[in-house]
Amino acid sequence: MAPPDLLQVRQTKVVLAAAHLDHDPTVNRLRNLRALYQRCHLRHDRNYHLAHRRLTFRRCLTLGDFFEGLYRIGVWINKR
Repeated sequence: MAPPDLLQVRQTKVVLAAAHLDHDPTVNRLRNLRALYQRCHLRHDRNYHLAHRRLTFRRCLTLGDFFEGLYRIGVWINKR
């Protein structure tokens, strides 16, 4: 039986992203930018993404109400 390797090398790919600290991509001043790992960048933008998710969801409901009339969430009516 072979002895276990004492030194194991594992390669990983690290992705850096430029994060806008104020969440405004039009402001590219150095004090507004940080190089963050992808996971840290997503964590930094989490609340911003959740707010936009809520707005998109409400916008879809509003368009549905406007064109198809009022409906309940989760009920799929098949009109033919």
